Amino acid sequence: MRVAIAGAGNVGSSIAKELLENGHEVLLIDRDPSRIAVEGLPTAEWLLADACEISSLDEAALQRCNVVVAATGDDKANLVVSLLAKTEYGVPRVVARINHPKNEWMFDEKWGVDVAVSTPRLLSALVEEAVSVGDLVRLLRFSQGDANLVELTLPKDTALVGTTVGEVAWPEDTALVTIIRGGRVLIPTPEEPLAALDELLFVAHVDREEELEELLSPAVAGEEQAD
Repeated sequence: MRVAIAGAGNVGSSIAKELLENGHEVLLIDRDPSRIAVEGLPTAEWLLADACEISSLDEAALQRCNVVVAATGDDKANLVVSLLAKTEYGVPRVVARINHPKNEWMFDEKWGVDVAVSTPRLLSALVEEAVSVGDLVRLLRFSQGDANLVELTLPKDTALVGTTVGEVAWPEDTALVTIIRGGRVLIPTPEEPLAALDELLFVAHVDREEELEELLSPAVAGEEQAD
């Protein structure tokens, strides 16, 4: 897979390092000469250029990329890179970094963004995830389809403990993708029973989040069992 990363700062370089270690081709683009650190990532391609300029993206052969990551520290630049990547070069997947939460509403398909990652939101979500049991935590927003990656730790006193995945009437537009239990990552087969303190990861439409949280809450589950 060929990936172009706009922004060779700490975030962009860290992403590039991970991708290179996983065997992908990576092109880093930055207009700041001080950030062109070829010796640090010698197997990456480097381009000293402004990623907001069409001529720069032509030189980068962006049309050959499977993914573009807009990872600069400037939200305006990330939006411009995302829009150009999608509309001018037809890049299949565009991931954009959000630096300021107040700008999050702009990072959607209208600007060519497939996945928007807000560092402040992700950090706060991880804090919530570490201390919350029974509360839904949003980890990542997908622009296409208005869906989120959400996590919920199953409370000990929910009636769903012991119920198999296939027995639960999950809300529409909701998919249970992973169960994390005692450090293990489990594929949620229909026969898999749910256990107390399971970490459940869902991809869910934003309109279904409240319904999902109510389904897994101790009070509602207990009421349904009593009925």
